Amino acid sequence: MTSPRKPNIVFILSDDLGWADLSVEGSALYESPNIDRIANEGMRFTQGYAACQVCSPSRASILTGKYPPRHGITDYIGAKFGEAWRDVNRFTKLLPPDYEHELRPDEITLAGSLRNAGYRTFFAGKWHLGDVGSYPEDHGFEFNKGGHKAGSPPGGYFSPFNNPKLEDHEPGESLPIRLGRETAAFLEDHKGEPFLAYLSFYSVHGPIQTSQDRWEKFRQKAVGLDEAGDNRFLFDRTLPVRQVQDCPIYAGMIEAMDDAVGIVLDKLDELGLAENTIVCFTSDNGGVSSGDAYSTSNLPLRGGKGRQWEGGIREPYYIRAPGVEAGSTCDVPVSGIDFFPTFLEMAGLPIPEGKIVDGMSILPLLMGEPGEEIAARDLFWHYPHYGNQGGEPSSIIRRGNWKLIHYFEDGHDELYDLSTDEGEQNDMAVNHAELVSELRQRLDLWLIEVGAKLPVHDSEYDAEKEKARLEELENKLMPKLEAQHAEYLVPGWEPNTDWWGSQLTVD
Repeated sequence: MTSPRKPNIVFILSDDLGWADLSVEGSALYESPNIDRIANEGMRFTQGYAACQVCSPSRASILTGKYPPRHGITDYIGAKFGEAWRDVNRFTKLLPPDYEHELRPDEITLAGSLRNAGYRTFFAGKWHLGDVGSYPEDHGFEFNKGGHKAGSPPGGYFSPFNNPKLEDHEPGESLPIRLGRETAAFLEDHKGEPFLAYLSFYSVHGPIQTSQDRWEKFRQKAVGLDEAGDNRFLFDRTLPVRQVQDCPIYAGMIEAMDDAVGIVLDKLDELGLAENTIVCFTSDNGGVSSGDAYSTSNLPLRGGKGRQWEGGIREPYYIRAPGVEAGSTCDVPVSGIDFFPTFLEMAGLPIPEGKIVDGMSILPLLMGEPGEEIAARDLFWHYPHYGNQGGEPSSIIRRGNWKLIHYFEDGHDELYDLSTDEGEQNDMAVNHAELVSELRQRLDLWLIEVGAKLPVHDSEYDAEKEKARLEELENKLMPKLEAQHAEYLVPGWEPNTDWWGSQLTVD
């Protein structure tokens, strides 16, 4: 008698996609029927989190099951630190610490563990976990299509891609569609073997680019919604923050990525593999509501990518798998650190001997069980850096519905009850001093346990220069952004004369 075949795994990771950026989550503008299908045919976690508010740390945590300070990548690889931080003219109180600049060679990854157990392992898309010598193929992936050091697509979203790991085909080819087709081809080639297909989109990271037909479609739709009025932005502490979803370029990017997801799901159906394949969809951090392209809104959540509030860390988090009830939801908080132990258990594999794993298998939740131990644990975040999107050096603990944020600039704490204040508008620290003390003690102990590095005071801190910088951002940048984003909805607008040479659509 032959043993049952191990389940296949298709892990789909978006870049910078916010919690509210999908139609299944209630967006009135964005369209994502294929991604929605994963949620509707599996379990949708309403409290799913990334392990960090920026990309590289979150990506390393998915692959290792560790919190960022444990694997050492606490900021996006390439960010300045120490005295070099002064070069960006931010005039801040603190100097951020150094961090690991690649995934350590001795890290045991999800891909490596599965490959050792006989899985074929495939990677497509964004890597951003190191340069030559620390590429996907150096960390357990047998095949690599497009993964290298870059955090954004070097040639943009249309061919020529200028990517050393992804050859060009026809001029103007869509990058997300190409990655979907490469993944589908891998499924075809290895349909008779257990596999991990890791589709890691560059979408929807900046630069925001779409084809003219998609822009026009969503321009008309956005105008019909009339969400913005005259105020798309609100200044929240350190930067303007987008308050509405009406960017037709960004909407086109989501649709292109969703079309690529459809290519992969259709191939699974065509090959008869869907019933024995785990399909997961998530994102590496919150949507970009401030900084970068200012492309989306995460409301009702506060903030976005790079920030310490829910908009920066809460993500779409969907798993379709054998035995998981279609259309089910789960409100238990889960994290990107949980994928490693979950997938190994679902594959019938043990945690490698001697490996530290901070995450927990969420298989009980997927099977409809209460998962008391998972629900009772504390979750942690540590980002001792200044985000390009306005984030502040801080650490976070979530216990039940309580979320405490500790700020390193002045040592103060914010406390929010997420059950009644999802938008984190009412700081309750003064009213719950005992709870704040208890949570801080646990957070401080965790920082020691994981060897977290902390920022240090900058002896050249200039309060007046920093105040002037913030005033300029509010009084000059914000009106400029309002005008720029209004132009996206003007008939005939175009970013250049050829729309990146692309008029291609999905076959």
